Amino acid sequence: MTGKEVSLVEMLDAREMRMQRQLSLQQKYSSGLICFTMNIAGPVKNNRLIHRAFEYGCEILKTQLVSTGVECLHQESYSEDTGNEGYFCVKGSAVKIKKITAEIENNLSIGRLFDMDVLDENGNHIERTEIGESPRVCLICRNPAKECARNRTHSVPELQHMTEKLLLKEFQEQDSRKIAELACRSLLYEVCTTPKPGLVDCRNSGSHKDMDCFTFMASAAALWPYFQKCAQLGMETAQESPEETFRRLRWTGKVADYEMNQATNGVNTHKGALFSIGILCGALGRLPRDQWKNVKAVSGECAAMTKGLVEHDFREVTKENAGTTGEKLYVKYGITGIRGQAEKGFPAVVETGLPVLEKGLKKGLSLEQAGCGVLLALMVSTVDTNLIARSNRKTQLQVTEEIREILGKNPYPEEDMLEIIDRAFISKNLSPGGSADLLAFTYFLYFLKEQ
Repeated sequence: MTGKEVSLVEMLDAREMRMQRQLSLQQKYSSGLICFTMNIAGPVKNNRLIHRAFEYGCEILKTQLVSTGVECLHQESYSEDTGNEGYFCVKGSAVKIKKITAEIENNLSIGRLFDMDVLDENGNHIERTEIGESPRVCLICRNPAKECARNRTHSVPELQHMTEKLLLKEFQEQDSRKIAELACRSLLYEVCTTPKPGLVDCRNSGSHKDMDCFTFMASAAALWPYFQKCAQLGMETAQESPEETFRRLRWTGKVADYEMNQATNGVNTHKGALFSIGILCGALGRLPRDQWKNVKAVSGECAAMTKGLVEHDFREVTKENAGTTGEKLYVKYGITGIRGQAEKGFPAVVETGLPVLEKGLKKGLSLEQAGCGVLLALMVSTVDTNLIARSNRKTQLQVTEEIREILGKNPYPEEDMLEIIDRAFISKNLSPGGSADLLAFTYFLYFLKEQ
């Protein structure tokens, strides 16, 4: 286990300081006390992973105290080389409070690493046996922990390995869930952003006769496991090449396409987002959580994963064998579409989408109002292949210039102007679906920065 090793003398000094803090706090607040530390074997008592576990334990404890009506008069915590310490001065039955802490220790996957001592207002320790609980069990063999410690049944390296394994598993699960949550949230925010010219929103179905807002919601719900799997694949392959992560994501995306169609009765709601948001989830899985807010790092990881993608996918495509819209547009116009965006780290989002969103919010606009502006800005900063597929290259260029002129007068058009554009798009059967996918991507990066 990595981290600074501490001596026995340092640990004894820390124990003495902990006792002094306990006494001082109980005298000051005349209350019961929870002293929360971590059960960590060996000379390394603190590092990034251990500290994160401690902070997680503190948050769970505070939540449980509030939900059970236990008043916390004071809280303070310390993070030192000798370990993490949390002190909670609490008002109420010490036995009730001990039951709360024991429940946390017993039921959380990493609760075995939590040591939540409870003292009543007189400074007496409440033991687990006093509330009918069994003694703590060993981290490895599930026998009584004190017995294994006394007999030195397991080596320090064995205990350290198990500790690290437990923590990594817990936080990889937490992180993959958070990534999937933000991915689905981004898709839902995108479809709910209203009004969006030619697109499905809360007001109408735009130029789409086969889907509505609820179709998109069903699709987003069905894709939650896919996004979590993408994040997990990123974590599993973080020590391998970025290209290997992407290679494994592509097959996962094909399976997810089936799940999407099952949820929507065959309607293609999120095929583009499956690709772009899936890449983003995989990139986040490869990165440490403290890098998620770093847009440059996230963009760079996306680019590294998809390096050479355009050449790989289109090198054998000719005018005669081009089958998909993307292949035909590449052969005819050299348009690289979403593959080109991915290969460069999604510059339309990094350089246009996110700055436009943040600028709009800073001006006092709602997320929805700013998001409408982002959609139009993305339309003029990229070549939206959906617009071409629903019309032709000439129409796409013409529409892009018209939107550019509107944005020149107001980068965040008023609702009445957006409705005019919406009606015009619907009359021509136009739908900027590619830009909508990038709007969802923009929301995702924004949520990462703000969490």
